[in-house]
Amino acid sequence: ATIEDTFPWSDEVKIDHKSIVGAVKSLLVDEYVASSDLSASFFTLSKEGEGILANGSQEILVLQALIEAGKLSIKDLQQKVGKDVSKIGMGNCMKNKWAKKDGGDLVPVKTMDEVTDDVQAALKTLSDADGAANGMDDKVVTGLKKRKLISQVTRKSFKVTRGPQYAPTRVKKAADLTKEMLDSGAWKTTPFKPYNFTTLGEKVGGGYLHPLLKVRAEFRQILMEMGFNEMPTNKWVESSFWNFDTLFQPQSHPARDAHDTFFIKEPASTVSVPEEYYERVKKMHEVGGDGSIGYRYDFKREEAFKNLLRTHTTAVSSQMLYKLANQEGGFTPQKYFSIDRVFRNETMDATHLCEFHQVEGLVADYDLSLGDLIGTIETFFKKIGITQLRFKPAFNPYTEPSMEIFGYHPDLKKWTEIGNSGMFRPEMLRPMGLPENVRVIAWGLSLERPTMIKYRINNIRDLFGHKVELARTRTAPVCRFDSVLESDQ
Repeated sequence: ATIEDTFPWSDEVKIDHKSIVGAVKSLLVDEYVASSDLSASFFTLSKEGEGILANGSQEILVLQALIEAGKLSIKDLQQKVGKDVSKIGMGNCMKNKWAKKDGGDLVPVKTMDEVTDDVQAALKTLSDADGAANGMDDKVVTGLKKRKLISQVTRKSFKVTRGPQYAPTRVKKAADLTKEMLDSGAWKTTPFKPYNFTTLGEKVGGGYLHPLLKVRAEFRQILMEMGFNEMPTNKWVESSFWNFDTLFQPQSHPARDAHDTFFIKEPASTVSVPEEYYERVKKMHEVGGDGSIGYRYDFKREEAFKNLLRTHTTAVSSQMLYKLANQEGGFTPQKYFSIDRVFRNETMDATHLCEFHQVEGLVADYDLSLGDLIGTIETFFKKIGITQLRFKPAFNPYTEPSMEIFGYHPDLKKWTEIGNSGMFRPEMLRPMGLPENVRVIAWGLSLERPTMIKYRINNIRDLFGHKVELARTRTAPVCRFDSVLESDQ
């Protein structure tokens, strides 16, 4: 039993040919049938071609109109046969020398008995042959195609024969060996789908680390190797007291305005702060101490108790230093670091966001100096592959001396600011209760800037925020910073 061509066979059995093709392909999988591809090319008439087959070509229609009227102007001809017919028919009449111009008019040169409608005849030949152009002159076919009266169509079908697994009734093959089959013994007679033991399994769609988290993990590992302990920074909402006041930042400072800081509406104020510590901080602001004259203004409790989204992780650093100064057994030297999110009310552009990640490190020990700070910073940056550093004097409300950190960018071929640093002021440390000869050195930088440099990202909004392409988390390579040792320099 053979189906020579599925296309005419579909008409015989009155089933759509697309459905038959689908059934054949399905049966091929289980080798119930075998098939060979067939193709047939033929021509179909366009809408314009069908009109010519029914009414004649445009040139014949124009000639008829000219013979009936004797002569016609172009405008009258367009009104009589239509603009489209007039445009095509007039040109072909002139080309075939069936008509000529007489001043502004067209006059016929031939009679209907002297011309034949070759275009209509050619289209009729194709139509009668079901689109087959066998025996037709190639020039005629090319002319019809050029006038867009016909288009070539290739129809694909199959020749179908019985396959090696042919059966009158199709039996669905099992994909899995089940407990029930083993218990009943049905596995002995059940046909199974063939197993491909060499194919790879489906790709696991698990989670992926964001580029920022990859760089964060690398920085975290480096800082822990340097002996730093991580601070708890999971509380994003802080009081103005811990975020500003304990850092000896005056309550009139511009950074505390609403256009720079996100204040919380509900709850608008914190419940409590360490009262004895609050009084010492208030006194330092109002009258000073330990050689400082303070800021000499009225320190307001309601301002200190305002809640806000922390503007820096130094708010956590001040709390850790306070606990360190007042722990049981007294002060012990410590190294702390944090990498977490902070918030600023800034105008967003290619390099600034309202929220970003801050990397901060601090060392609290006896008799530290500016040289210790520079040495610690150089050690950290060498571990992330940055060896060319410069330090520039700067001002910060809570550090003195203060330094901006600049690193040489090999791609941009210029020095760029990569962080800030300094030694915490006595006005900040003494109210905490730290011994007089304890110094705290600190430095910080954003996590986004080194990540943008590492992954060659030009716009920070492509790295962090709602415009980030999620596919980037799957394709971003593993972050690795090559440490530069003294022997490598």
